[in-house]
Amino acid sequence: MIKGIKGVKDLLPEETPRWRLIEETARRWGGRYGFQEIRIPIFEVTTLFARSIGASTDIVEKEMYTFQDRDGTSLTLRPEGTAGTVRAYIEHNRAAVPVPQKYFYFGPMFRHERPQAGRLRQFHQFGVESLGMADPRADVEVIALLWRFLSDLGLQGLTLEINNLGYTADRESYRPHLVTYLRQHESGLCANCRRRIEANPLRVLDCKVSECRAMTETAPRLADSLSEAARSYFTRVLHGLDVIRIPYSLNHRLVRGLDYYNLTTFEVTATNLGAQNAVGAGGRYDGLIETLSGPPTPAVGFAVGLERIAMLLPESALLTTANVVVYVAAFGDQGSVAGFSALEDLRTSGIQAVSDFRSSTLKAHLRQADRLACGFTLILGDDEVEKDTAILRNMVTKSQYDLPLSSLPVAIQPLLRSS
Repeated sequence: MIKGIKGVKDLLPEETPRWRLIEETARRWGGRYGFQEIRIPIFEVTTLFARSIGASTDIVEKEMYTFQDRDGTSLTLRPEGTAGTVRAYIEHNRAAVPVPQKYFYFGPMFRHERPQAGRLRQFHQFGVESLGMADPRADVEVIALLWRFLSDLGLQGLTLEINNLGYTADRESYRPHLVTYLRQHESGLCANCRRRIEANPLRVLDCKVSECRAMTETAPRLADSLSEAARSYFTRVLHGLDVIRIPYSLNHRLVRGLDYYNLTTFEVTATNLGAQNAVGAGGRYDGLIETLSGPPTPAVGFAVGLERIAMLLPESALLTTANVVVYVAAFGDQGSVAGFSALEDLRTSGIQAVSDFRSSTLKAHLRQADRLACGFTLILGDDEVEKDTAILRNMVTKSQYDLPLSSLPVAIQPLLRSS
C-alpha cells in the first residue's frame, strides 16, 4: 500500500466543512476591506525567493523544495505568498493602476521542516498584501482585517503582539551593538543562534529556546536605535489601533523570519498551540518591490496558517453554519423512480439533498439518514406515490408532514426554514 508523505495531510470530508467556513469568512472580510483575490503559481524561479526572503534566512537555507526544470532552470515550490504576489505586481505593471492594489490569496505553501502541530510540509495560508500606501492607516487596516477575521471565527485566547523594526538604517546602526553582546554570551546560545550571530542576528531575539531567551533578556534593544521618523510612524500605528479599539501588546523580541520587513511587524498568537503559537503574522515591507526590480512601492501584509486556525476553531462555529440536509428515502418500484426525480427537483431548487441507492427498505434508509446527520427525511414508497404525496420527517423532533408530490420543492421550503 502506498501511503501519503510525512507532513503532507489529506483533508477528509469530515474536515472540509471547517476549512470551507474559514475560507468563506476570509473572503467575506477581505471583500469588506476592499481586497481582491489574486491567484499566483505554486512554483517560481528560485531566485525570486532567494532575493526576496533573504539568502541567510532559515527558509532559503534549509526549508525550500527546489528542483531543476528540463532546461536547467532552478525552480522552487513557493514557501510563502508575498514574493509571488509582488512578482505578479511588477510583471503586470500594476503600479500604473491609479488605485491602491490590495490583494488576498489562498493556497498551499511548501517548506521542508520537521512536522509538528499545525505546521506541515505542505501547509495552507490565507494572505493579504496592500501595495502603494506609505501611511500608518494602511498598517492598521491590514491588522484590523486579520483581527476581525480571527475574532469572527470565535477563536479564543488570541493576543496581538506588535513591534517596530525601524528603517534599514536603524537596524544597521543597531546590528553591531547586538552582535557584540551576542559574541560575549555565545556559549549560552543554542547552535542555531550561534550560527545566526553574523548571518541574521536579529533572529536570535525571536528564538523560542528558553536558554536563548534568558540570555538575550539583557541584550541591547532595537528601540534605543530607532530614528525619530520610525518612532513617529509607529506611534501613529498604535494610535490607529486605539481608535478602532483593537487590543495589542508590545513585544520588543518580535522580529519575524524574513529579511524584507521594516517598521511595523505584528503577530497574532494563541495560548493553546504550544511553543509554536503563532496563528498569523505580517508587517510592512517597503523595500521589497524595489529589491525585485520594481518601482519603489510601500507595502504591508500578513499571512495566516489555515491548519492552525482549523485546530482552534470551536465546534459551535460549525454548528451555526450547518446546512439543512434532506435525505430522500425512496423504496419500492414506483417509490424509487419518484424518489430519484424528487431528489433532483430538490437539488435544482437550491436544497441540499442526499440518498443511499444501496438501501431498499425504509428502516435501512432511516439508519443512513441518522448516520449522515440529516435534519429531515423525505419518505417515498409505492403507497405515497399512489396518493401523490410524500412524508417529510423531522429527524430531531420526529414530527411528520404530508406534502404534495406535484409541488414538493415549494411545499418543503417553509418547513426547512422553520427548523
